[in-house]
Amino acid sequence: MTPLEQDRAIADPLALITDLITAADPSLAPERIRSVVVTVAAGRAKSRRLAAALASRPAVLLDGRSPAPRAVGELLGALRRAGATTISPPCCATCGKHLQTFTRKGQHWYCGPCEHRRASCAGCGQIKRVKALDRNGQPRCAQCCDADDRDPISVIHSVVADLDPQVDRDTIAAAVDQSCRQGAYQQKLAWAIESDPALLTGQGHRAPLRVIPRFIEHLHAAGIAGIVLPTCPGCHRVVRIDKPLSGVRVCRTCIAHSRIEECSRCRARREPVTRDRDGGPICANCFITDPANLETCLGCGRRRSVGRRTADGPLCPTCHALPMLTCFLCGDTTPCGISRTTGHPWCPACQRRTPACSSCTHPAAIAAGTLTRPLCADCAPPPAWLDCPTCRDPDHPKPGQCERCLINKRLDEIMGPAGTDLPAGLLALRHDIATAEHSITANRWLTKQPAVSVLAGVSDDHGFRWGC
Repeated sequence: MTPLEQDRAIADPLALITDLITAADPSLAPERIRSVVVTVAAGRAKSRRLAAALASRPAVLLDGRSPAPRAVGELLGALRRAGATTISPPCCATCGKHLQTFTRKGQHWYCGPCEHRRASCAGCGQIKRVKALDRNGQPRCAQCCDADDRDPISVIHSVVADLDPQVDRDTIAAAVDQSCRQGAYQQKLAWAIESDPALLTGQGHRAPLRVIPRFIEHLHAAGIAGIVLPTCPGCHRVVRIDKPLSGVRVCRTCIAHSRIEECSRCRARREPVTRDRDGGPICANCFITDPANLETCLGCGRRRSVGRRTADGPLCPTCHALPMLTCFLCGDTTPCGISRTTGHPWCPACQRRTPACSSCTHPAAIAAGTLTRPLCADCAPPPAWLDCPTCRDPDHPKPGQCERCLINKRLDEIMGPAGTDLPAGLLALRHDIATAEHSITANRWLTKQPAVSVLAGVSDDHGFRWGC
């Protein structure tokens, strides 16, 4: 993969994947390809991994052969179902059979018959297909399965009854059913508890199966005497322990502490959430603020971190759900944001348009003008919101243009318009809130229910009688 493709895989993975698939199968429309890719790899991280894998070996689209990530196999199958003819379905790494569904081992995928591993059976000693593992963890073939005709519920009940003779079998059966429902797994649970009853009396961190700590929690919740909840061997807290670390099971916090590394960017020691192209660790703070991870907010049109995603696209942490407005470009009444250049509503579809600018002729996103005479950001007139009168005079609100405007809009909802006959004290209070030095903090304060209740109370007729 070339450095240019690496940058595209990070900045615009959907476009890179679409181009690669179009080159392999021109019969598929780009819109159809994009819808399939979004369905298979909707998340940002997954789409980037998919783009990097396809750019590294585009031939996988034509031969369907692994090694490749699982997302590539899912994409091949989805493209075939979407009508692709040149794109190959995923193929078994052993026999080359075309697959509808597949089992993955590492970077390879296999069909059902080829997936089963072969090993020396612990019963007959012959090299055969492994059917299951016995109670000692040794492989067994279909003819030499570890036979145990005992009911696993009865086995577990007999062990627990040594701790609490009053416990009935139905309580044990309910706890087992809440923990695991597969008969084979219940058998393994019975073997583990029978071989080491101390797991139930405080040694649950040595559990060979992940389900055992959860099973102990169910027994303890049922009030069975003698059951002791296990503590994390790392921090010694009574918490959920289901993560293996150095042969024992620990809590999520201790797992995070065991993974702490020095971030390759900010040099802070934290648990990395991802790695850069050179394998260096990246902490959560650097990952969120990385320019490559910023997206254009549908509400304000700025490139910011994603606060939440909607059906129409991402919203930054400070933008609310899009209201139904009439787009100033296309004229459709649809969920719209407010353009920070013109101050008018524009829909997500128009925000994604990149026509040639009517002034400089360069293709770019529309910042102003109309659909017939679009203007890019460089050719658009100065943003009107920079001279927003609300920032200087709270008596002239212009909602949606800046934090000051949002504060005044919220104060209108709580205390009423500024032009009403409010007492001098309330007018001074309103002015202090609207002109606070930290506007974002003031805006957040106005969303808290105690503050809203107090302001609304002192602003009604009863508030006037209180001498406010």
